[in-house]
Amino acid sequence: MQELLDIGFGNYISTARLIALATPDSAPARRLIADARERSALIDATSGRKTRSILVMDSDHIILSALETEVLQQRFAEQSERCQ
Repeated sequence: MQELLDIGFGNYISTARLIALATPDSAPARRLIADARERSALIDATSGRKTRSILVMDSDHIILSALETEVLQQRFAEQSERCQ
């Protein structure tokens, strides 16, 4: 069964395809976003809000979320516990 993670505003991602979860505060994170935008591999799921998390997927897509990284990490951990 495919597990989906709520990343805010009615948007979900497949947890099996998630590689990394990062904050957008550093220069390398901003470069990651800029590179994905150039490659048309950026998905903005913030609904116009401030970007607070960056999700790196195995498909080489970068997804932006308005939820805090800690909130997404907690949701992922809770979901993993339920599956075991």
